[in-house]
Order: sequence, then C-alpha cells, then structure tokens
Amino acid sequence: QVQLVESGGGLVQAGGSLRLSCAASGLTFSSYGMGWFRQAPGKERELVATISRSGGTTGYSDPVTGRFTISRDNTKNMVYLQMNSLKAEAAAVYYCAAKWGVLFGTSEDGVAYWGKGTLVTVSS
Repeated sequence: QVQLVESGGGLVQAGGSLRLSCAASGLTFSSYGMGWFRQAPGKERELVATISRSGGTTGYSDPVTGRFTISRDNTKNMVYLQMNSLKAEAAAVYYCAAKWGVLFGTSEDGVAYWGKGTLVTVSS
C-alpha cells in the first residue's frame, strides 16, 4: 500500500521558516517525480514545487521562487520543502504528490499518489 505522509506544518510568524517533510512508502520512490501542492481556504489547489526523480531538476511557482527549496533523499524515501520568508498568503494545507516518470511536469495531471496534507498557518 502506497503512503505519502507529510509532516512539519504548524504556526509560524510572517517572515519565518518551516521545513515540510514527506515520507513515502510502498512505492519505488526513485521512479517518481515528486511535487508539493497547496490549497488555501476557498481556493483551488496549486502546484508549488517539483523535483525530478533523480533530484537533478526542480521547478517552482512564481510566488515561491527564491524563497522555497524542494529536495529529496532517495536513500530515505523522503522529499522536503524548505520554506523561508513566509508570507501570509502561504497559509494553506500542503500536499505531497508522486507522479511516475523522470520529471513531474507542471500540473497535477497524472499524479498517482497524494498525501493527506499538513497545515501551515502564517500569522502576521
């Protein structure tokens, strides 16, 4: 049974940092591109960051470029999202997603597995 389990969410002040983690099990992790999505209340889910299955290629949405960093450790079946200089608009539920293939792409089309999410709250 495939599981993606996110952790690391919580309450942080604007300008602060958080590191999200996603632990994957039940799949050949190194065969999947990974992505982080977020969904704020009343808004559609949006793609935040992606990483190729080797970790060699990453991508970011415009709002987070330069402040968020995605990484992965294929020896531990883990993917991370380091979030710095957090803004109020970053408050959302953050989801980890796995898509089979070399690259993740730029949409949620083809996502094979989703985590249940971790809540990030940003206080101003």
